[in-house]
Amino acid sequence: MPNILGVMGLKEIGEQIAAARKASELGQRELGEKAGVSRATIDALENGRAAEIGFTKLGRILAAVGLELTLGPVKRDRPTLDDLLREDSSDD
Repeated sequence: MPNILGVMGLKEIGEQIAAARKASELGQRELGEKAGVSRATIDALENGRAAEIGFTKLGRILAAVGLELTLGPVKRDRPTLDDLLREDSSDD
């Protein structure tokens, strides 16, 4: 999923996990053991090959590398879908 309107997708989350894992000097297997998931899951997530991952599993992986997901209101200065569609159609 592309990064739409500043919303981070699973690929970007995986990249952040990889950076935090390396900064913590953990191997993928070590991270998997800490988070209770397989090394293959860590590899797929970090390399953008994970189509989906459960919230609980993702939360354990993030916690194991010292990261967290946060929620907040959508910034109102972002374009709406209608704005983007209008912009796209004006390019034709």
